[in-house]
Parts: sequence; structure tokens; C-alpha cells
Amino acid sequence: MDNGTFIRISSAVMLLRPAITALVCLLSLTSVIFVARLYRRDNASSTKWVPTFRSHKNSVACANDLDWLQLLELTYPIKFARREIVVNPAPEVERLSVSKLDRDGPLFPDFQSVDLSDSFQVKLEQCQDPLVLDIPHRSTRPVDAAHIFFGISTTLARLDESIPFLLRWLPNTRAKLFVIAIKDDDVPEGAKDRFRPADPKDMSDLQERMRKLGLDVTIVHPLSKHDWFSQRYFSLVRVMYENKQPTTQWISLIDDDTFFLSMPSLVEMLSEFDPRQQYYVGGLSEDWWSVARYGLMGFGGAGVFVSIALAEVVNAKYEDCQERSHTSAGDIRLRECISWHTRTKLTNILDLHQIDIHNDLSGIYESGHQMLSLHHWKGGGPDGKGYPLHRMHLVADICGDCFLQRWQFGDDMLLVNGFSITSYPHGGIKQLDLEKMEETWDHPSVVDGSLNENGVDHSLGPTRPKLKLGEEKIQYRLLDSTLVAEGAVRQVYFRAGVAGGDDSVLELLWRNQHDT
Repeated sequence: MDNGTFIRISSAVMLLRPAITALVCLLSLTSVIFVARLYRRDNASSTKWVPTFRSHKNSVACANDLDWLQLLELTYPIKFARREIVVNPAPEVERLSVSKLDRDGPLFPDFQSVDLSDSFQVKLEQCQDPLVLDIPHRSTRPVDAAHIFFGISTTLARLDESIPFLLRWLPNTRAKLFVIAIKDDDVPEGAKDRFRPADPKDMSDLQERMRKLGLDVTIVHPLSKHDWFSQRYFSLVRVMYENKQPTTQWISLIDDDTFFLSMPSLVEMLSEFDPRQQYYVGGLSEDWWSVARYGLMGFGGAGVFVSIALAEVVNAKYEDCQERSHTSAGDIRLRECISWHTRTKLTNILDLHQIDIHNDLSGIYESGHQMLSLHHWKGGGPDGKGYPLHRMHLVADICGDCFLQRWQFGDDMLLVNGFSITSYPHGGIKQLDLEKMEETWDHPSVVDGSLNENGVDHSLGPTRPKLKLGEEKIQYRLLDSTLVAEGAVRQVYFRAGVAGGDDSVLELLWRNQHDT
């Protein structure tokens, strides 16, 4: 090769060097991207969602069979969206007042118009992978509560109506239930007897039916045919004490509409007190007017618990207390007897709820508090139809103590499990202190001269003002909840259409991790 040829080749190589360098860099970058994508594909489940809000690939989220909607008697078309939630019990997770979740997307896909007038098979165009939510680990099996006796004074008909609700917390716990039952108290004015007795056969039939359902119940007539309601209620102490067993530690007086949200939590609360000592455990009314009028006592609907040591004293002084007391309220009669014959004072448990406030109780149910009991749920509410706690509470079969637990999605949505899904327009959650309870209820009666200005500071405070529904707060309330065949719980949340618009339906399907 002569010098001229060598120089020409060298010059060409010098001119091509930038292009060759760029080509090498491009090949290297392509290799890096390929390797990264391959790694991310193999590890997608660990990177797509943060630990408490994860994708789950065993999805039935796009199932198209919506025949179950026909049971709800909806008016079509509706706006519809659904999501599946897979719960993962984790020992290290604690239940918080509100769990804030980072997210790659919203809780629900966009609404889709659905009309089942012609067919229940609908092509769902919008769907998302299920969520995996880490929840506190707690067994969903019945807890052993053989050391507790519960007592109710009611009519046979009301007891029958209460069975679906008792079945949510009492069956197969070995706790015993004693019921003083009458037919009704519809007796003529001036009549010597205070009530009409229940038919013995009806009592026996109902008792047998309840026992077959796992409720260890004993139904008895009142101790005296001359007893008013307050006397029948108070006499539950004698009935239960005289049937005590060596293992009995507590006797509890409740109403037929007392609902315990978690028996394991109730047993855990009582374990903090020595039943060999005199203890009087209960909850004050949320209404300060009621407390000011009736005193520092355990209000009956919240559940009153008397240690076996204190029950011994009350039983010994039973006749004296029945004769001396002239109140028409059984829980007051119990407080009087305890104060007359012991120095025992009420141990107030804030999570036992009497619910003596009225109308819309959303603020209580949406508070995030892990409550022990609820009362007065059969009536009231914004529609006057009450709160179907036996359906609301059904999700506890899947996730234990997660009933009424709150999860916040982004800045605009809050799920209160079993009660509501609420959207706050324009990121409104950021403006709220979710640790304060929203005052959705009617303002209680005022106590003259009291510094408890809103009437609930001692029980529900601190509080925050009520939001405007439809403007500051878009609320979807639980319409129905059912246990479906594959061992999951389906929740249906509903919001009526505005100004002639379509109604909205949100479905959540809850599953346990090991069932997927």
C-alpha cells in the first residue's frame, strides 16, 4: 500500500469515528434497556404497587356476569364500576385510624353505563387488577368467651327479629345468653299484671331454633308477673348470678339491639380487669344532656359488665334495691343499687357506644374508631331505615377486625369498609383533619351553663363541621353485602342519581389471600 492510499484510508476512518462511537453507544443502551425490561417483567409483582397496595394476577375482575344485580331492584341504566380486594393478614401490620395508600391508579376504573333490561351478560370495558391490602392478623374463628354471661329483657317477637344480628358476634363462642321474655306489655291501665306472658311453647321453640344456630341461649319468664320493664331488666342480675358456673367471671346486661363488633376485642378489653374485684364497666351516653340528667352510669344499650365479685353483692341486696328504686330505667336501677351498697364507680370505656344522638350517624361510622359496641341502629339514619349491621359486618368473615377500617386513596377518596365510599372533589381530603369526627348528627339538647357546647366533647370529641353532601362530599353508602359461593364477600355501594341522572353502583369483592 502506497502512502497516498494509507492516508486516504486513515482520513476515512477519522471521519467515520463519531458515527462508529454513536453506534456502539446505541447498542450498549439497547442492551441495558432489554436487560432492565426483562428483570422488571420477572419482578412485576414487587414493583407495580407499593407493599400495601399491590397488583394480584389471579384476577376475575373482568367477569361479565352481573345477574346478581337483579336482586337489588335497580332502575336501569346505571353507572357501574367494580374492584376486587385480596386481603393479606400480616402480623406486623397495625390498624390505623386511616391507612393512606400510594397508588398507580384510582380505587375504581371509570364508570361504565350498564343496562340489564335485555341481558345479564355485559361486556365490561373498564377493569383493573385486584388490590392486595395488608391487614392486621387476627383469626376469624370464634373466640372462647365461656366466662361471660349476657342478659336481655325483651319481647319474644323482638328477640326473634334480633337473631340475624346476634349471629354476627355471639354464636359458637361458648358465651351464654339469658333472656327474660314476655309477649308484650300491652295491658289495660290499672291492670295488676304488668305484661302479657309469652306462650311457653313459643319460648321453647324459639330457644331450640336459636341453639341449633350455635347460640347458647336460655329463655325464661320474668321472676314476678308484677315487674315493670326496669325491674325485669334489673332482675337479669339475679337470673345470671344464680346460674353462674365456676368459670363465670362477668355478667353483662345488654339490649336486644346491642351489637358487638368484635368479640375478640371485647374479651381482650375485659381481660384488663380482675373479676375477683368489684368492677362496674360500661359506657356513658354520647349525649352530655343524658349524662347530666342520669349520672355517671353504664348506659344499657352500650353494654354493661359487672364482675362476678360485684354481682355477688348486687344479688345479695336484690330485694332491697328492687323495693327502694322507683326509676323506670333498668340501667339506672342497677347504678343505684351499686352506689347504695358499694364504693364501686363506673369504669368508662369510650369504645362502648350507647348512641343517644340522632339522624345521620355517618360521622360516627366513618370516624375510623375501632368500636366495641353500637346501639340504636334499628332506626334513624338519613332515610329513617336504620343501619343493616348484620350485612355491613359481613366483611369481618374475610378480614377479621377490618369492619369500618378506613383506607385513603390519593387526595380524593376514602373507603370506610362496610359503610361508605366517599369522594372529596378537588382533593378535598387534604383540607380535612380525619382524626376529628364529622358532626353529621342532629345537635343534642343543650345543658345550661355547660362548657360542653356541642354536647359530645366528652365522648366523640374532637369534632369538625358537617360537610355539604353532593358538593364537598360525594357519598356512596352500602346498599347490600352478601357471602358469595366462592367464599368471598360482595359489597355494593350506591348513590342515587342527581337531577334525573343515572344511579351509581360500586362493587367491591373481598377475598382472603389463601382463597385465591
